[in-house]
Amino acid sequence: MSLPSASSASVRDVVVVGGGPAGLMAAIAACEAGADTLLIEKGHRLGRKLGISGGGRCNVTNAKPLPELMKNIPGNGRFLYSALHRFSNEDVRRFFESLGIRLKVEDRGRVFPVSDKAETVVKALVNKVYDAGAEVWEDCPVSGLLAEDGEIRGVRLRSGGEVRARSVVVATGGCSVPKTGSTGDAYPWARRLGHTIVDPYPTEVPLTSDEPFIRERRLQGISLRGITATVRDGRGKRLTEEQGDLLFTHFGLSGPVALRCSHYVSTARRRAPGVALTVEIDTLPARSMADLMSDWADRRQAEPRRRVRTVMESLLPDRLAEVMVERAGIPADQVLANARNADLERLARLLKAFPVRVTGTLPLAQATVTGGGVSVKEIDPRTMESKICRGLFFAGEVMDVHAHTGGYNITVAFSTGHLAGTCAAGRALSLRA
Repeated sequence: MSLPSASSASVRDVVVVGGGPAGLMAAIAACEAGADTLLIEKGHRLGRKLGISGGGRCNVTNAKPLPELMKNIPGNGRFLYSALHRFSNEDVRRFFESLGIRLKVEDRGRVFPVSDKAETVVKALVNKVYDAGAEVWEDCPVSGLLAEDGEIRGVRLRSGGEVRARSVVVATGGCSVPKTGSTGDAYPWARRLGHTIVDPYPTEVPLTSDEPFIRERRLQGISLRGITATVRDGRGKRLTEEQGDLLFTHFGLSGPVALRCSHYVSTARRRAPGVALTVEIDTLPARSMADLMSDWADRRQAEPRRRVRTVMESLLPDRLAEVMVERAGIPADQVLANARNADLERLARLLKAFPVRVTGTLPLAQATVTGGGVSVKEIDPRTMESKICRGLFFAGEVMDVHAHTGGYNITVAFSTGHLAGTCAAGRALSLRA
C-alpha cells in the first residue's frame, strides 16, 4: 500500500472512494474491466461495516427470486431494476463461490457463509481487490471532489493532495453505524456539484412508543414469534403489513418486524411530523375472529369457572395477557361464566389487532440502514453515473436507496457497486483511447 504525499501527477482511470461492500465491488469490477484503479478508504481497514453485518456472520445476499427481492427494497427499488438485472443476487452468490466461499441458505432466503464468520467474506473480498490489481490507500480521508465544466477531474485529499481521475465512484455509505466510518461525508461533496440530497433518516431501526405499558416497562423483554404487524396512520389507512418476530423493549418495539416497519414510520413522520401512527399486532395470525369467538364459547361451556385471564395466559406471555385483559376493561378475577360476549369479543379483537401507539424511531446513529442521500432522480439507473457531472458515479447507501435487512441491503450495495465500477471503467478507457 502506498500513500500520497502530494498531488498525483498521473491521471488514474478510476478512483473509488469508500472501502465498504459497494466500494470493494466497484474496485473489483473496474479492475476486471481493464481500468487502472485506486481505492481510497478513510479508515484503517477495508470492510469494517461488512465485518459486523449479519450479527457477525455476514448475510451476503438473499436467495429469493428477483421479483420477491425487489419487494424488499422499499427505498426507490424501481431505480435498481437495471443494476439488479446486470448483477443479480444469483450473480452475488456465484461471485463468492468463485472466491472459494461455501454458502448456505437459511430461513427467509438469507444466504450466509458456511463458516458463519463475516471475516471470511471480508478477507476474500479484500484479497480479490488486490488480486484484481487495484491500488489501495487506507487511512486516507477524502475532503472533496474535483470537477470542471460539468466533468469529474478527481478527488481532493484531506492531507492537501489531489488525485486526478477520468472517473470517480463515490461509495462512502450513509450515516448509520457511524463507528464504522459511515458519517455522510459525501453529501456535501455532491451538493457542491449541484446534486440534491434527500435529508437522511433512519430505517431498519427500532420504533419508539409512549404507551403507558411501554413507559412502565411492563412488557420489556417479551418476544412474540410469527406475528403480523400492521402500521396505520391516524385515519386508519394501512401503510404496511409485515410478518415475523417482534420484541417489546423499554422504549418501544424492536426485532425484525419492527425494523421492517420503520421505513414506513420514518417516511410518514417526515411527510407529516405530527402524524398519529399505530402498530397493530396480530398475535395469532393463523386464527380468525370467528375462530376465536367459537373457542371462547366452547371454553365457557366446558370450564365456566375458569378465569378469563388464565385463558389469555394460555395464548400469550403472562404479562401481555395481563395488559390485554386490563385494556379490555375486564376484572382480573372475572370467570368465563360471568364474561359478557362483548367482553370476549374485545379480547378477540385485541388478540388480532393489539394497538401500540408509535411516536417515531430511534435516531439515525442507531439505525442499521440510512434512508435518504443523493437523489436517484439525478443518477442514470443504467450506469450509476451522475446526470449532473460526467464521470461521477455513485454506489450503495450514499444514494437515496435502501432495502430491508435479511441480505437485501447488501445485495443493493454489491449490485450498484458492480455496475458503477464497470461503467466508470468503460468511460475512463474510452477517454484514454
